[in-house]
Amino acid sequence: MTMSHDKKPAAPRAGTVSRPGPSRGPVRPGSEQKPDGTDALRPDLARIASWIQPQSRVLDLGCGDGALLAYLRDHKSVVGAGVELDDEHVIASVRRGVPVIQQNLENGLALFGDQQFDTVVLSQTLQSMHHTEHILREMARVARSGVVSFPNFGYWPHGWSILFGRMPVTGEMPYQWYDTPNIHLCTLRDFENLARSLDLHITDLATFNVDREVKFLPGWRSTLAVYRFESPRGPH
Repeated sequence: MTMSHDKKPAAPRAGTVSRPGPSRGPVRPGSEQKPDGTDALRPDLARIASWIQPQSRVLDLGCGDGALLAYLRDHKSVVGAGVELDDEHVIASVRRGVPVIQQNLENGLALFGDQQFDTVVLSQTLQSMHHTEHILREMARVARSGVVSFPNFGYWPHGWSILFGRMPVTGEMPYQWYDTPNIHLCTLRDFENLARSLDLHITDLATFNVDREVKFLPGWRSTLAVYRFESPRGPH
């Protein structure tokens, strides 16, 4: 599949499925029904959507049920494509009319050209990737800017759990130590240090505790962090 830098991409063809791959487990749906029967994006995805320019090109890695790309298409005329491994999520994305490739992200992003997209999104998947640095470098290669979200291991109740000899189990990290797909947990400062080492320029940060945005002491009080960064290849 090839996408032009200047023309809208055709719907991508499904690729081969490679397992095992990163799994996020029971992630909440990307959109949730409001009392009036309409759909609303999760707060973290709504913040990501606010960072994306109208009529831009977006690649969503681990796109889940396609809610973010469908919203961006309908409300911002974005040309988007998703990459997803889970069969049910692929079907849900297709039902929304979202172009999706079924592929293991651990295989990299060789299907996509340099700076082919304006924004690439990796939502709540980074912590389950085996090759963290590689996927971040690939994101910086294929897009001018990137968005990453992940559970914040620095959330203060996690420290209490460890103090009492137990691995933490919380809403964003609902697994026991022996069945968790989360293999690379980090704090906000950990990610910022990694981004700096990869020459990724962080431009925005939003942190959440369930559905509430956290502004005060986010490193301690947030369960989920959402970062936006610029590629070293793109304009600063």
